[in-house]
Amino acid sequence: MRRALLVVCVSLLLVTAGCVGDIPVDAADDEQTASLGDTEDEATEPLDDAVELHHIDVGQGDATLLIEPGGETMLIDTGDWRQDGEEVLAYLDEQDVERIDHLVATHGHADHIGGHEAVIDHYEQEGGGIGTAYDSGVAHTSQTYERYLDAIERHDVDLRLVEDGDSFAFGETTVEVYNPPAGDSGTDLHENSVALSVEIGGTSYLTTGDAERDAEQRMVDAHGDELDAEIYQAGHHGSSTSSTEPFLDAVEPEVAVISSALDSQYGHPHDEVMESFADRDIETYWTGVHGDVVVYTDGEETTVTAEHEETTDPDELVEHKPEDDSSAIAPPDTQAPVAPMIHR
Repeated sequence: MRRALLVVCVSLLLVTAGCVGDIPVDAADDEQTASLGDTEDEATEPLDDAVELHHIDVGQGDATLLIEPGGETMLIDTGDWRQDGEEVLAYLDEQDVERIDHLVATHGHADHIGGHEAVIDHYEQEGGGIGTAYDSGVAHTSQTYERYLDAIERHDVDLRLVEDGDSFAFGETTVEVYNPPAGDSGTDLHENSVALSVEIGGTSYLTTGDAERDAEQRMVDAHGDELDAEIYQAGHHGSSTSSTEPFLDAVEPEVAVISSALDSQYGHPHDEVMESFADRDIETYWTGVHGDVVVYTDGEETTVTAEHEETTDPDELVEHKPEDDSSAIAPPDTQAPVAPMIHR
């Protein structure tokens, strides 16, 4: 019923343009592999029989591929609309991904679902298909979102609306949904961004999309120590609207991955966030500097491989930001909506 309601909303949406994005600038040329807590001189090889967490460098956007040892796959977001899924599909091809078992849209902004239509079309027409698509249930009034839902309907992909308290199996692991809040949660896309915790043996991976301060506080109040995660994908591309002090106190990550462009027009990652990471001695990877970042964990041991060899010290990473940061602007909350949003 909820699936039908969301798909029906396609006919109610008016068309607008997608949101802005940046093209990344490579920062270095050498691959870097290290265990958590190790120095670069103590680099180790990626683990065998591990869950792989691929943070794909898509510039100012998000796209994360998870591969379970048994071959099951999850793709969380698909990058910016300007790329139309091309970079994500190329990366998936390099990884020999033949099917997407779980396709997650954290929320409807076009820097997160920009490749959803292309990914769905490709795997339904030329690959092994899409298993289940997951959505917050908060619709957006944009062409990008409309085309995503059109693709869902065109290929009759199973669509599941998720909320706090839901869970699903991913191979031998369990995925817990911590956001959006259960029940009527309003229409704000960021506050309803899908947040997932993936339990891998004794290790947790937490990704929150663009969830901001209020959503983070609600998760802290609702889940407390359950948020603890060794590996954390920084919320909202490293914006100071996210990764707040109370949230980091609850998560206590050992490693953080930030997905944003080197020359982000929004100034991502913000200095305040990097300072918080530095204060907590969090090993930090930034796709704008490190390129593609892959975390391997078998639940006991964790290693990280970066496309480009660079420091993981947050204080030193800040030095890679363009010197003239005065033109940075706050990201828009929506893509110029022209009609009321349809929500859960």
